[in-house]
Amino acid sequence: MGKTYSIAIDGPAGAGKSTIAKALAKELGFCYVDTGAIYRTVAYFLDLLGVSPKDADGVERYLDELTIGIEYDEEGKQHMIMNGMDVSGEIRTQDISQKASLVSAYPIVREMLLDMQRDVARKNNVIMDGRDIGTVVLPKADVKIFLTASVEVRAKRRYDELIEKGQKAELSQIQKEIEQRDYQDTHRPIAPLKMAKDSVKLDTSDLDIAGVLAEMKRIIGEKIPV
Repeated sequence: MGKTYSIAIDGPAGAGKSTIAKALAKELGFCYVDTGAIYRTVAYFLDLLGVSPKDADGVERYLDELTIGIEYDEEGKQHMIMNGMDVSGEIRTQDISQKASLVSAYPIVREMLLDMQRDVARKNNVIMDGRDIGTVVLPKADVKIFLTASVEVRAKRRYDELIEKGQKAELSQIQKEIEQRDYQDTHRPIAPLKMAKDSVKLDTSDLDIAGVLAEMKRIIGEKIPV
């Protein structure tokens, strides 16, 4: 197997990481790994069992009963498989997003998923997005980008996304949840959200998707052959 390249995209909730990473992966022919979806799957599994994400004993007790798989369809879209069931749609709610942030703080959960993520990167050219990819999951990634935007912009993007999906949403509530998520992600003791020292910061507040993609490709092109 020849040299594989890894691109780590970190940043806070609602920064557009998944949208941009998917588009980039398609253009570059890389495998896209949405690590947030993996943690959402854990949170969804525990939620179905009625286990609170704050119940450390419950999380540890039931984790052994969970099997997670990642599959890709013909268009390269990532599907999360929980104990044999595709739950890709079910995990995309604000409630599960909040619970995933809490669940991801447990060392036992992170250890369980760390090898899975690194194994995918060892075998494929990957673009992986999350909160601690460049700092913890792939500290030797060939390219590290920290994608961010103002809280107001991120809340509006999430609001528009939910409305487009036909879900009810309130902008002020989403902004409050994003601020809470930011606090949780940056203050957790295990693998907190922070920018790696060798990461390139890209603020997307004033950029549309095409503008962000152009900047990302410029940054990546300076570091690896694409």
